[in-house]
Amino acid sequence: MNSEIFVVEGNALLDGTLTPQGAKNEALQVLCATMLTDQVVTLNNVPEIEDVKKMLSLLEGLGCQVDRLSKGTYRFEAVEVDLDFLASDAYQQQAKSIRGSVMLMGVMLARFKKAFLPKPGGDKIGRRRLDTHFQGFTKLGAEFRYDDQHDHYFLEGKHLQGTFILMDEISVTGTANIVMASAMIKGKTTIYNAACEPYLQQLCKMLNRMGAKISGIGSNLLEVEGVEYLHGTEHTILPDIIEIGSFIGLAALTQSQLRIKDVHYAELGVIPRIFGQLGIEVQLEGNDLLIPSQEHYEIQTFIDGSILTIYDSPWPGFTPDLMSIALVAATQAKGSVLIHQKMFESRLFFVDKLIDMGAQIILCDPHRATVIGIDRQYPLRAIEMTSPDIRAGVALLIAALSAKGTSVIRNINQIDRGYERIDERLNAIGAQIARVSP
Repeated sequence: MNSEIFVVEGNALLDGTLTPQGAKNEALQVLCATMLTDQVVTLNNVPEIEDVKKMLSLLEGLGCQVDRLSKGTYRFEAVEVDLDFLASDAYQQQAKSIRGSVMLMGVMLARFKKAFLPKPGGDKIGRRRLDTHFQGFTKLGAEFRYDDQHDHYFLEGKHLQGTFILMDEISVTGTANIVMASAMIKGKTTIYNAACEPYLQQLCKMLNRMGAKISGIGSNLLEVEGVEYLHGTEHTILPDIIEIGSFIGLAALTQSQLRIKDVHYAELGVIPRIFGQLGIEVQLEGNDLLIPSQEHYEIQTFIDGSILTIYDSPWPGFTPDLMSIALVAATQAKGSVLIHQKMFESRLFFVDKLIDMGAQIILCDPHRATVIGIDRQYPLRAIEMTSPDIRAGVALLIAALSAKGTSVIRNINQIDRGYERIDERLNAIGAQIARVSP
């Protein structure tokens, strides 16, 4: 297990340009999709982060030929797939360590009519059930079995058939799984209450270029006409909107001027507007975002003067992955805001670290926290802390960079799972983050 720590010097004043990495959530989906064909698939702008490295290792174990052509560009060819690898200890250990491995089930079911998966891991951010995935698979005609003693899932699909599926929750990975499973089976599959995130749209567009017949892309009603065969393609992954949002929060909290390159603004949805409600200025210049240095920024209120509430919801709502960033940015604003994390019940538990740093936050319950912005009346103070998950880890890193003194962040492998060389990239524009092996 990675035991490295970050030693972070506070009072950071950053200045420069940051280019967002490829989107983690999209990458995990399209990496799985490369297994749907025996032809060559080339992916560009692949983020070289820990979760992606684990997924690449899983694909190689399954027999997919993976070649790194250059930084961020990979070539895949899954001709001879080793299904016996699914039963190996190596596969079970690797699959358990990354939640995205669940999307291999839809791929295996579509192409090989059977699938196996140990219960996947990932962030400890609350209950993340898989019922939606398996309800979709069984609606398609798959036989499902769960070994509760070993936490293993089994699927067999000898007689798969397209059908109407009403998703019981708007699950991104669940939608991706069912789309991939239905791409190569007989008949038409209609998926209602589907997720419509840009990353899911990207997956559908990639599959269509491979020969799939998916309509309704971008809506919550997808129709998939099954085809017998998918061929190769080339696909470029979008910039990571979560990293873009993280950089907006970083600029605000550290009073830094940052340019964020090539953001694909149309794909950001409400993100710039939500940060604008916190008083953070976000300027669009070409395809770049410019975040000017702000000595003060003030949280808006609702029209009737009541306290602003920021809450997460499925796309096109505000993504839950940026709630921790919005929360930490609000700590130095003027005014108050209620942060309502609806979708996961444990993602606010990192606020005790911010309170230790001097932030004024009331944790109302597992889903809600009220932030009373201190308008930079006094800086946050440096402490020693532990990263509980990817997004909270980066929120704590942003807080540490703005704090007075030297902070220590442990369990940084969580940050590395989702952010590529974040310490090196921030150090290049003025941060002082040391990666230390204790």
